[in-house]
Parts: sequence; structure tokens; C-alpha cells
Amino acid sequence: MAKRTLNDRIIKSLKPARPGKRAEIFDAIVPGLSVRVTETGHKSFMLVGRYPGASKTNTTARRLLGACGEISLEQARNKARSWLELVGKGVDPAIEVERQRAAELRKQAGTFANLAEAFIQQKLSKERRGRDAELHLRNIFIPRWGRRPAVDITADDVGAVISEVKEHAPYMAHALLATIRRLYRWASTPGRGYGITGSPCFNIRPTDLIGEKHPRTRFLDDREILAFVRACDKLGYPYGTIGQMLLLTGARHREVSEAPWAEFDLAKKMWTIDPECFKSNVEHTVPLTDDVLALLNGLPRFKRGNHVFSTTWGEKPTMIGDKIKTQIDALMAQELGAEPKPWRVHDLRRTVRSHLSALQIPDHVAEMVLGHGRKGLQRVYDQHRYEEELRQALSRWAARLRSIVTPPPANVTPLKRRRAS
Repeated sequence: MAKRTLNDRIIKSLKPARPGKRAEIFDAIVPGLSVRVTETGHKSFMLVGRYPGASKTNTTARRLLGACGEISLEQARNKARSWLELVGKGVDPAIEVERQRAAELRKQAGTFANLAEAFIQQKLSKERRGRDAELHLRNIFIPRWGRRPAVDITADDVGAVISEVKEHAPYMAHALLATIRRLYRWASTPGRGYGITGSPCFNIRPTDLIGEKHPRTRFLDDREILAFVRACDKLGYPYGTIGQMLLLTGARHREVSEAPWAEFDLAKKMWTIDPECFKSNVEHTVPLTDDVLALLNGLPRFKRGNHVFSTTWGEKPTMIGDKIKTQIDALMAQELGAEPKPWRVHDLRRTVRSHLSALQIPDHVAEMVLGHGRKGLQRVYDQHRYEEELRQALSRWAARLRSIVTPPPANVTPLKRRRAS
């Protein structure tokens, strides 16, 4: 068995073997390393030796290290040395290679991105409000930790993200912490198979890291309502009309922005929100006032999809995201002559609710306008649908809203109704 000190020039000069044969030249530096050439001229690095587990202890076998060109001579020598070391320890290199491959696959499957995707598909996709948590993962956590093993995320990692956010959005910081806490609680359930045995959030107290979560009390005053409506008029469809619909109905942002036309019965003047999309998991009906009907009747209808508010011809819904909210703020500032006080889209619901109280709408009706379900025995025994009461409440609010947006001239005095004699 002739040996030569292999080099790239020698390997390149090797000619194809005779038909039906294979030529082989062994390396003088690493025992058992060879270059084998087929009749077609294909060249491969091989390692010839006695491997653990062979039926006959004196039987030699050839194992492929890699094709010439796919790995270099130096890489082949290093790989051959590591295999010879394993053989010396009684370990079959093929088994070790498979073990390392499986470990790498487990590592890839255990990246934070893959764990988050599994959580989104298996858990969040089945929840009515799972989209919010999904956006937390996709927009904040996956870009930052996506390629890292999920088991390597620490409390310091979580704290760094939350601390950055809390400086400008403490409420969002609380929501982000809740999402990442839920993810690891779900992943650590026995049987998931992600190797998660604990949560990096275990010792994190929201009040210590972020501070107390105070309930919001922000609502828009009349000047801000006027500025908001005018901003929506300038934005137009779809974002401006989403804003107008929110203000007219007091509905939740996603209930409006993701609504399909199938939920609306314009002839009966009724909007029935799908229980799957409604927070209380019950069917919620919203009487449509003349103002809402006028708004809906002026919207485009698409053939590609059924969504009311869309930038993709109805195929996918859209919503008032951060960029659109910034545009609304800028337009409101032009109307107000100054930047509006910080507010959120959800504050529109508080604005509507506050005005319903000012209009002396009974509390239980005002709460039902917002879709807050009845509690306790009232939910069990009171099965009245309150459709007429809700319609009257929303109609009175629409009239109040019109008086804010288009107030009567200062020299016009509203006529009082005569009392019946």
C-alpha cells in the first residue's frame, strides 16, 4: 500500500481509474487517510481503519470524510485525526457525527425565534386578543433574541428590553413583560419538548422593574375631539374612517379595524361582532346610527376580500399603527396650534364613555355600549338585549358629537320644546 505526502498538486493530477475500478492513494502524514478516484474521475477523501462495533475485529472499512473540493486536504486531515481519536476511545465516529448533528438540530429548534413561532401558532392564534402578544414577539423580542437558544435568555436580558421601553411607554413595558412571562410559562409545561425548565422572569417583579401600573384616565376634551375628527377627515380612507368609526361607536380598535362586511346588516342597521373577535367571548351587537350608516355607505367595496378597512383590496385588514398615530397627532397639532397631550387610540373609548355619563345615559347601558359584559346574577337572569336603549344612547352621543364638530353659530339660540298643555 503505497503512501505519499499528499498535496493539492498531486490530488489535482490524479487520473480517472480504469473502467470498473477505483484508484486509491494513501497519505503519509495521517494514517488511514486516502484519496479515492473513480472511473469518472470523482475524487473523495476516505479514512480506512477498524471501527468499533464491526462484526470482525480485524475487518477494515472505508468511511467517507468528504469530496475533494467540498473539503480541503487540511480539513480532511483534521477530520481524520479527530475520527482516529474517537476510534482510540472506542467510539464509532458515525455515531458521534449523528449525535452532534442531532444536537445541532435541537439547538436550532430551540432558538428563541422557533419557540416564539410555536407559541404564536399553538397558543396565540387561538386567542381572541392573541394578535397583541404576537406583535410584541415579532416586533420586539424576535428581532433581538431570535437566533439565540431560548434556554439562554436570562433575567438580565428581559430586564434590558423592559427597561428601554419603560422610559417612553411604561404601559407597553408592563404588556411586554406579561407576554414574555406567558411564553416561558407555556414552554416550561412538561411535554412541550423545548428543554425549558424555568422562566427568566421568575424573580422579576413588575413593580420593581417598571413601577406601579396606574389606571389611565386620559380622554379627549371637546377641542381635541374636534381636532381629531378634522385630522381623520384629512387622512381619509382607511385610517381616518377607522378613527371616525371608533369615535362614533366606542368599539375596540381591533373590533373596528378587523371587521368584515359580513358582520354588518345595513338594512337592519345592526353590527354583530363575531364572538371569536369579541373580548367577552359573547355575541355583541352594535346598533348603527345614521352617522355610522352614512360613513359605511361611503366606503369602497372590494372583490378580493371582505375586510371593511384595508389597503390590500380587502384581503387583509389594516389598523392605526404608530406611524399613522403620529400623522394624526401632527394634523391635530395644526388644528390645536400646539402638540396634543399624549393620548392613545384606546382613550377614544374612555372619551365616549365619559360623554355617555354626561348625557345621563344609565350606567348599565353605557357599559353595554362599550361591550362590557354584565356581571354575576344580572348576566344570568337579565336576558333583555337592550337594543333600543343602546341605539338611543349612541344616537344621543352622535348628536353630541355633531354639536362639537359643527357647533351652531353663536347668534343662533336653540328653540326649546313647548310643554304639552
